Amino acid sequence: MLAHDTYIARRLLLLGEWDAALATLGPDTEPELRAEIAVDRWFFRTDGHEEAEKAVAALDPASPTAHLLTARLAYSRLLFRHAPRPDDRAVAEAGYRAAAASDDEKLRGWAEYHWAVLLDNIDEDPAGALPRYETALDIATRTGDGYFESYIIRHLAPHKEPAERIAMLRRSLHLRAALGARPQTVAAQALLADNLPEDDPERAELIRTFRPGAEELGIGWLVSGN
Repeated sequence: MLAHDTYIARRLLLLGEWDAALATLGPDTEPELRAEIAVDRWFFRTDGHEEAEKAVAALDPASPTAHLLTARLAYSRLLFRHAPRPDDRAVAEAGYRAAAASDDEKLRGWAEYHWAVLLDNIDEDPAGALPRYETALDIATRTGDGYFESYIIRHLAPHKEPAERIAMLRRSLHLRAALGARPQTVAAQALLADNLPEDDPERAELIRTFRPGAEELGIGWLVSGN
């Protein structure tokens, strides 16, 4: 039953049904998955920050997952300017650094990716970010993880020339759509639209497509930013 509930929770997470995913898990079961879902919900909906913090605090503080999720919360407070704390920048980098030392290659790859995003989006340091993106992309491609690859190339794309940028953004969108990752697909549609000429019919179609999905999922920052 536990394995069945875990599978359902992960499928609901892919669909952006965060509340239903959390409700599927018992309060004392799968604490790392519960924390992952709560942090993901907070990031996409900027809702439930306190619950996300509590879920992360319930983990072994020395675990790589706790380091990674603690860092993600600190980063998102900075990104969304949601009551950022004076030490958020330091907490984010320290968490990513610790998680990047994990023996779990996938988790190490995610830590490298998130560390790159911190350098890219908060520090505006692409020279520092690019090698970490490349390390993460190597792990994603070697392990055949299309979901992970979709995240990395989404952030690498802005650093490429226009033709390659659009190709990478389209690949990110297609990978996410094929996996049924609905919030990520909607976000990919929005970013691709934002990078196409204003008179491009594809841009108009993408906007017509992603806006209702973003509104239904409650991704306010995505609707207001486009």
